[in-house]
Amino acid sequence: MTVTPQRDHAAAREQRRARRRDRRAHADYTGGVYGSMLAASVVIGAGTLGSFPRLELALLLLLSGVAFWVAHVHAQLFGARLAQQSLDRHVVLHVCRDEWPIVKAAVPPALAVVVSPLLVPDVAGAVWLALAVAVTGQVGWSVAAARRAGASASQMVLTASVNLVLGLLIISFKIFLKH
Repeated sequence: MTVTPQRDHAAAREQRRARRRDRRAHADYTGGVYGSMLAASVVIGAGTLGSFPRLELALLLLLSGVAFWVAHVHAQLFGARLAQQSLDRHVVLHVCRDEWPIVKAAVPPALAVVVSPLLVPDVAGAVWLALAVAVTGQVGWSVAAARRAGASASQMVLTASVNLVLGLLIISFKIFLKH
């Protein structure tokens, strides 16, 4: 039997689709939960910013997400993975992809800051909006992780509740720090 280039191309395309489905099926949302908590903490710690506070806060959120992503990739590659397997391009890309939700979690709060002039008149309102979006993301990522893991409805409610309490704890820091 002769394999035509069209059949070969279709088979390769199907293999790529199968790999993507497999990656999605085994996705780990821990980085998203962690990244959302990080984003909320960055908003709390930002305090007073300079002449362009909204832009600076949005950049601070994104750059902090990237910095923590790099730190997590480094820790995975040179901590746990180095002892178990040699590093090659495939391993590095796999770890980068697995840790990417840390960066993805910083995007919604940063976008909230960017669009905040349309919704709230002052920078304080933008900070609260970004904080609310970050906490909402934290709860959402935790529910997505629980659902992907096959958790029951009560387990999903539990993880959402725990993450909401953690988010409210971060918000209480903002209230008590008053900056």
